[in-house]
Amino acid sequence: MHSDSRVAVVTGAGSGIGRAVSLALFAAGYRVVLAGLREVELEGTLAGHEPQGLVVPTDVRDEDMVVELFQRARQEFGRVDLLFNNAGLFGASACIADVPLDQWKLVIDTNLTGAFLCAREAFRVMRDQQPQGGRIINNGSVSAQVPRPYGVAYTASKTAITGLTKTLSLEGRPYRIACGQIDIGNAATGLTDAFAKGTLQADGSVKAEPRIDLCHVCDAVLYMAGLPLEANVQSMTLMATNMPLVGRG
Repeated sequence: MHSDSRVAVVTGAGSGIGRAVSLALFAAGYRVVLAGLREVELEGTLAGHEPQGLVVPTDVRDEDMVVELFQRARQEFGRVDLLFNNAGLFGASACIADVPLDQWKLVIDTNLTGAFLCAREAFRVMRDQQPQGGRIINNGSVSAQVPRPYGVAYTASKTAITGLTKTLSLEGRPYRIACGQIDIGNAATGLTDAFAKGTLQADGSVKAEPRIDLCHVCDAVLYMAGLPLEANVQSMTLMATNMPLVGRG
């Protein structure tokens, strides 16, 4: 154990934004607990950082697994200073008239209930540990501000994340728990590969959209995480400068 370095829990750490941010946290000296569905992908994120990290396969929709995740973090590293609440999925694209209930539940259970369960356990740990406190960063989406066509469950879940963030900010004040939200537009991951080729716009047209390198997302999260607990980025929007967000909706 390295008592001089902070401890982070990252969900969805096996790929995309979660993997990139985890690697950036390792580079910044954090000890990182890597959570996600696929152990082999988590091990890929951990590779080369074994003494500094811990892999805990976790389905964020499963309450018992989330409780176990934070218990493991405390057992291994003694505390939790940061939660990057990142795990999520978009779900199948369809008009609301054609969205089956099971597809709605899958997205809401992952993006919203999963984020709630992780935030709740992080809050409990941060409240009760000494020194008290910590920071939760919720990964929202620009869809929390304006929707894309045919993404009702995703848009609803990410809009609700904003309410979760504000509640955590309010209720965390007595315990030195800070909470902020980052809404990211078009980070270059596998989930946005299609955007670079052409994606449906609000006016019915199909257009390619610019994307941004993941390094910029990492820089933003590290900035939010690195502030003293007396300061907080409540809300940040990070997006490709020329993506069609402003003026959408």
